This record gives sequence, C-alpha cells and structure tokens, in this order.
Amino acid sequence: MNRRRFLQTSALGAGALIVPGLSGCAKSRRRKPNVIYILADDLGYTELGCYGQEIIQTPNLDRMAAEGIRFTQHYSGSPVCAPSRCVLLTGKHTGHSYIRDNGRAPGRPLDPTKGLFPGQNPIPDEEFTLAEVLKERGYATACIGKWGLGYKDSTGDPNRQGFDLFFGYYCQIHAHNHYPRFLWRNGEKVALEGNDGGLTGKHYSADLFTEEAKRFIRENQNRPFFLYLAYTLPHVSIQVPEETLALYKGKLPETPYKARGHYLRHPYPHAGYAAMVTHLDMRIGEILQALKELELDESTLVMFSSDNGPTYDRVGGADSAFFHSTGPLRGRKASVYEGGIRIPFIARWPGVIEPGRVTDHVSAFWDVFPTVCEVAGVPIPRGLDGVSLLPTLAGRGEQRKHKALYWEFRSYGGQQALRFGDWKAVRTGLRRPGTDTRIQLYNLTEDVGESRNVASERPDLVARAKELMLASRTKSKLFPFPEIYEREW
Repeated sequence: MNRRRFLQTSALGAGALIVPGLSGCAKSRRRKPNVIYILADDLGYTELGCYGQEIIQTPNLDRMAAEGIRFTQHYSGSPVCAPSRCVLLTGKHTGHSYIRDNGRAPGRPLDPTKGLFPGQNPIPDEEFTLAEVLKERGYATACIGKWGLGYKDSTGDPNRQGFDLFFGYYCQIHAHNHYPRFLWRNGEKVALEGNDGGLTGKHYSADLFTEEAKRFIRENQNRPFFLYLAYTLPHVSIQVPEETLALYKGKLPETPYKARGHYLRHPYPHAGYAAMVTHLDMRIGEILQALKELELDESTLVMFSSDNGPTYDRVGGADSAFFHSTGPLRGRKASVYEGGIRIPFIARWPGVIEPGRVTDHVSAFWDVFPTVCEVAGVPIPRGLDGVSLLPTLAGRGEQRKHKALYWEFRSYGGQQALRFGDWKAVRTGLRRPGTDTRIQLYNLTEDVGESRNVASERPDLVARAKELMLASRTKSKLFPFPEIYEREW
C-alpha cells in the first residue's frame, strides 16, 4: 500500500477525536483555518520577556502571549535539533519516531569551503508528516528555514514530505551560518551575492525567511495554508545585522569569543546573542502584522516554540548562565533534564483563544500534529503519540491528558526521561562505562530544578517509571540503544 493510500485509509474520522462543542471553531468559519507554526532554534525557556527574561527585549512575542495563551509545562521532542523536528512533524515521540538523534547522512562529504553539506539522516518515504495530511485536504504547505531531516532528492526532501514550497537550509551544519553563500528553493540553489560565509554579509537568512513567509501568505490568502517557519535564531554562530546589534552593544559586559570549529568569532557575544533573539522577535512581529493587514487574523492559528533548550555555556559564544536562559531549570541543550527539553510555547488565534491565558497543562511536541488536524477538521491518523490541545487552546471541553511523556537520547552519554504526573524519572550515562545508570526520581512540583533525587524514598514510583519507560519504546535500527536494557535500572 503506498503512502497516499495509507493516509486515506488509516485515519480515524475527524469527529471521533473532536471534543463536543469545539468542532464549530473550524467549521463556523468560511473556510478551514490557516496554521502557522514558528520554531526558534536553541531558545531557552526563560529567554522571552513573558517567561521572565530581564535583559533581552521581546515585545512582539510578549504581545502574542498577552493576546493568546502561554504554556508553562510544554516540552520539545528531543534535547537536540533533528529528532525534535521529526517528533514535531510526525507526531511520534523519540521512543517511536524514526529519527532519534542528530547525525550526518552517511557517505556524503562535508566541506563548507566548497559549499558541501551532507544533510542529516533522511526520514523514509514510509513516514508521513503533518504537511502531507494537510496537503491531502487541500492546504497549501510551506517549510521555510531549517529542515534537518534529509538532503535534496532524498526520501527526506521536504518536497517529498508534503511541502509545496521549501526555502532554506537542508543541512543543519549549513544553518550554523546566518549569512550563507546560498540557500535552496525547491531543490534549486539560490546564490546570495554579497555573502562570503563570514561574520557579516548582505543577506541575513532570517530576513530572507521572513520575506518568503510573507510572500507565501499573500499568495495563498484565499485558500487554507500551513506554514512551518523554522527560523535558525538564536542558534550559534552569533551573527546579527548591525542595526539590531546596536540595541545592546556597549550595554553588556563582554569577553570576545574566539572562533572555534565552524562557529565564527564575535567581539560582542553577549550583545550579539541578545540581538539575535530580539531580531527573531522583530521578524515574528512582521508576520503577525502581515496577517492583520490581510485580514487573516481571525482565521489563522499561530503557534511559537523552540526545538530544545539553549546552547551549552560558551559554545559559539552563547552564555546561558549570563542570561539565566533556563531560570531555575537544570540542564541545557543535549540534556533530558528540564532545561534541555522544557521550552516556551505560545499560541494565538483571535476569536478562539481567550487573550492573556496561562496554562500549566503538560504537553509536548507530539501533540501539535493531532491539534492541527482537529483545528483543520482533518482526520487524525492512527499511531500518533500526541493528543489534541484544542480543548486547552479554546478553553472549552475536556482536555485529554498524557499518562506519561517519554524521551530517549543515545548521545551525550545516553539518556532516558519520563514525565508522569508531577514526577520525573531520568537515567543518564547509559553509554558510559562505570557510571550510575539507576533511575533518578524528582518531584517537579516541589523541585523543578531536579536537585533532590528521591528514588530511594519511593521504590514504588521507580518501579512504575521503569515499567512505563519499557512500554514507551520500540527498538530502532538506525539508532540502536541496547544499553537501555543492559544497564542497571
């Protein structure tokens, strides 16, 4: 059975998962609603003003939160880029998703000086994405920004995964430069004259993405559309236009960052990083303004989040300690402690989402797929790990809750995590000989910083966590992780 036929036959009826009283949200409008999902890259939980940031200015996202709903317990799909994006687009957590770690596609060369970027392991044709489901139902679809799930012409090419338009970076390593020599549009290389791959240039990728996104919105204003706008900000290298850098330069203490690897030097890393976040905020403001000007505000659900926690301290010049990028949370990017996976999540939909709401509902990336399906009145495919968040967004109906949220990540020592109720179970060092791999247990209500391991006090919950961890995963041939079973629990 081909994938198109699979999408037609493996779905539950849309009404089966629509909570009574909510179906009118989509059906009462003249057409199916538009959906825009905006993704930041390595943005920490408390790097927005509306989440407590005191140095970096983010007025547009703060306004978006004031006009919509802000989630305080939302989680990414993974603590690093590629698997998180796979989870987002396929609706399956890393115990079931095809991509469970970063990694270059095998057998492909890497030489940035020659413009050679290998791309990441491609998701196979057998997988189906949210974009494919929406495209089948008449949506125009676009992925603009960073992809990271396959190289050009592979099975993971975004044009083969449901997107009518792709403009951006196929490869995550290519995306480490915000003034690239070229980008890609639907398989065609787009040369960017005036960019030489250095610290500055003529064409800033985030600005190009914003213009492309506004063009896509304008061209499809008379039909339903799905825009996945995956900015590369504020991922290092630290690079930002001078006019935005000027907002912070000379106002923050600085130690120049010296180039390391393919991350570029920067004389003002604190100012540069803060400016990158503010620049992201400015461009998102342009997207929201475009919707208002085109009178698409009330027919468009806009969501914003980050793919994982902030960059580890001092890598590329980033300094999460200085900016208190995770607040009280433990860990950073590449960690399954809260700081690596708890992320901002804001949604705005005038007329549907009541302004100024804050929710502590526990949710994750794999909930986005079924949420968008329900919003669009599209049948929800079987086999997803997520649940629709529409009851929480709209403030009506009963919200289904997860029995547990699960993560596994075989890099950085090998890690597992499980959120169940107020409890968090963590295993680390699974691929490091001689480390203690027994389950750590934390009560997040009392100890959000995961500083007091109470596993010895609650053997009943440790046993329950082990049971849920084992039940939450299938084995992966691409990312084998036998240590989960072999090491001490």
